[in-house]
Amino acid sequence: MLDIVRQISAIHRDVAHRTTAAGGQGISVLLRRTYDTTPADVWDAITNPERVKRWFTLLTGDLREGGKFQLKGNASGDILRCDPPRLLKLTYGGETSIVEVRLSPGDGDTTNLEVEHNVPIEMAGSGAGSLFVGPGWDGGLLGLDLYLRGQAPEDLTAAANSPEVQEFSRQSAHAWAAAVAASGTATADEIAGALQASLGHFAPDVRESPAS
Repeated sequence: MLDIVRQISAIHRDVAHRTTAAGGQGISVLLRRTYDTTPADVWDAITNPERVKRWFTLLTGDLREGGKFQLKGNASGDILRCDPPRLLKLTYGGETSIVEVRLSPGDGDTTNLEVEHNVPIEMAGSGAGSLFVGPGWDGGLLGLDLYLRGQAPEDLTAAANSPEVQEFSRQSAHAWAAAVAASGTATADEIAGALQASLGHFAPDVRESPAS
């Protein structure tokens, strides 16, 4: 049984205006989470194709700095920087869509993981654009946690479509809507529209309660 409340609260979410690599205005989506294992283990779990396919999807490509990668059914891109076990920077689905993964030691044998996804304002529209990617990143961090705990499902596709994971995604979308509202990077109407679209994509089979 998935502890949805614990999994939702384990992720810190932040949305902000950031300058892009090209010097223009962008929107940054930042996630933080702590894992109960060492940075070396987390690094291997997110870069070793034999492990990545057990919690996310098939990873192929020239997996080195300067190389290219492909995630089956997801994004492809260029590996801009690879500094194990602390920093991975890559393009993600487009040259101006930049993802940076940062690992640092936590207390004891734990690891603090940060994922920052930065895109130009023209692509995001506003901070509300984070509702189209934030729940997806939340789902990835959930999958990594379950895998590292030895609880990864055998059928990842079936698990992703299950009622409890869709409920996780529903709550995730609302958590991202709250993060956007707190950031002041989008209007109430932009957030409301993006939230409905996000729910339709990430939690299509979950009925919203009147209080949501």
